Amino acid sequence: MTPLEALALLELRVGRVTRAEVNGRARKPSYMMWIDFGPLGEKTSNAQLTDVYRPEELVGRLVVAAVNLGTRNIAGFSSEVLTLGAPGEAGHVVLLSVERDVPLGGRIF
Repeated sequence: MTPLEALALLELRVGRVTRAEVNGRARKPSYMMWIDFGPLGEKTSNAQLTDVYRPEELVGRLVVAAVNLGTRNIAGFSSEVLTLGAPGEAGHVVLLSVERDVPLGGRIF
């Protein structure tokens, strides 16, 4: 399998966060997020971003997420997509994003 074929197995899409709240039931501090993926609809994600972001900073932000990994129940919240980030200073997660507005649901390749 080539690297491009391997990447094609992971469906990465661009979405816009429409709502973010603290997941008070989670063992590790995290946010519950609702993300609009345009034609794919709204999906939910639970992400450990509390060290870098406040909920109001997330709303309106474009994010990159893996949308085909299945749904997980995290502290009573159904997380449908995996929002992607990279470790920043002190290992805190910094969100991956696109540099300009693109259509929601756009595939990353």
